[in-house]
Amino acid sequence: MLRWLWLAVTVLGLDQLTKSIAEHQLVQFAPVEVLPFFNLSLVYNTGAAFSLLGEAGGWQRWLFIALALGVSVILVVWMRRLSPGEGLTAAALALVLGGALGNVIDRVWHGHVIDFIDLHYAGYHWPAFNLADSAITVGAVLLIAGSLLPEPPSRRRREADPPDDPAP
Repeated sequence: MLRWLWLAVTVLGLDQLTKSIAEHQLVQFAPVEVLPFFNLSLVYNTGAAFSLLGEAGGWQRWLFIALALGVSVILVVWMRRLSPGEGLTAAALALVLGGALGNVIDRVWHGHVIDFIDLHYAGYHWPAFNLADSAITVGAVLLIAGSLLPEPPSRRRREADPPDDPAP
């Protein structure tokens, strides 16, 4: 199922492209209203999700890089072990992989993650995020949804069939 790596590469490319556009077209902390609930707003995040450990002094950059690279290796190995009928799982893993690597590139090159999507309602703002974060979220939701769906009958039969080992 490594053929799904094209999706990870696509997410990675689109993520880096949109972050580059945001950095060149937006001014930090100067939101541009797109819709009444959606702004483009350039923010630099040195922490993890919701700026967790954002003020930790710099060591967290290397921790997040190491964690993301370790998880990326696990995701590729997991994808490699999937059977051809597990396309939903492969797509979900590819989305998470592409998003994780997109944020790793930011941390390595810039020392922070570039966020620019600002959703808000009635004065309350969701923490800014980017395309990589969106891909990770969609991938995680697909993994959860896929684990809740019943297995196709053909796959259940294959797993229930005894192996073809000749008796000694």
